Amino acid sequence: MKSGLNIHQGGELDFVSLGALVHRLDPGIIPFRKATSCEIHVSGGEFNVAANLSDCFGLTAGFVTAMVDYPIGDLVAERVRAMGVKPFYKRFKHDGVTGPNIAAVYSDRGHGARAPVVFYNRSNEAAARLKPGDFDWNAIFAGGVRWFHSGGIFASLSETTSELILEGMRAAKAVGAIVSFDVNYREKLWNVSGGHPRALRIIKRIVDHVDVLVGNEEDLQKGLGIPGPEVVAKSKLDPSAFLAMIDSVVQMHPQIKIVATTLREVHSTNRHSWGAVAWIDGQTHVSPTCELDVLDRVGGGDGFAAGFFYGLLTGELPEDAVKLGWAHGALATTFPGDTTMATLDQVRAFAKGSSARIQR
Repeated sequence: MKSGLNIHQGGELDFVSLGALVHRLDPGIIPFRKATSCEIHVSGGEFNVAANLSDCFGLTAGFVTAMVDYPIGDLVAERVRAMGVKPFYKRFKHDGVTGPNIAAVYSDRGHGARAPVVFYNRSNEAAARLKPGDFDWNAIFAGGVRWFHSGGIFASLSETTSELILEGMRAAKAVGAIVSFDVNYREKLWNVSGGHPRALRIIKRIVDHVDVLVGNEEDLQKGLGIPGPEVVAKSKLDPSAFLAMIDSVVQMHPQIKIVATTLREVHSTNRHSWGAVAWIDGQTHVSPTCELDVLDRVGGGDGFAAGFFYGLLTGELPEDAVKLGWAHGALATTFPGDTTMATLDQVRAFAKGSSARIQR
């Protein structure tokens, strides 16, 4: 069975996403308030998917975003290059004092019974200034583009970022690209930009243009305003509650062909059970489940999305696309940082059920 998507076979760009770049300061297992040193990870929900598709899966991926001309911007741009992503930047000058800035995310990984913590400083963020008209979509898509992606994190940043998403989606649709959106509902971000009522209005307008939707039960409830399922899941790995909401999603947005999400049961910060599920053109596909020893959980969902999109873009059977997403998301949690360090051979081996025995 096919996915129901009409994906172009050729194009200069396999994948383009639109979003914000951030730098994440990570002291590891040390609580941030006690930190004396940090690793710096370059991230962004929308960027991570493009970076993973480029670095692990070998696709030609582009990223549309803001860039600031100052040393943090230089650091971030270097990491974008390192992941092989083609950038399309709207450039901003930094005034040397107040910005505009590349947003900062602060986190510590937690350990065992101590949960991870994430908080933000997105004050005067350059990406929040992005607006319709800032990018020449005809030029970006001139050589052909197969898939366009954005997400709820970028949509939440300002009044203009959501309008830019809509502009990009319309332009992508006009050249025949598949359009996807990761609801990625972040309550802290929406609370400072109009709250839940605004989120419902904005996300509904965006999802009206979407072919492939990524989001868990909470994303669908809070982002789309869908009532909670009457079906009670036996565990976080039970997809029945998620699947019970699909009819409501498709009634609201009948053009949607695919809805997918990860399934995660958190036993402790470093021990998770992991699965994934996708509703694809009327059929349900559920991954295997596995036990994860988690090093850094940030980016696991983006890892799933990248592997899943890769499977769809390369014509894998739907159940195999879900397994590739599940496998890559699992491997992503074993690396520091938000983007992949896996190889395609590792992903395929994991998807087929390989063990963690040493490779000699």
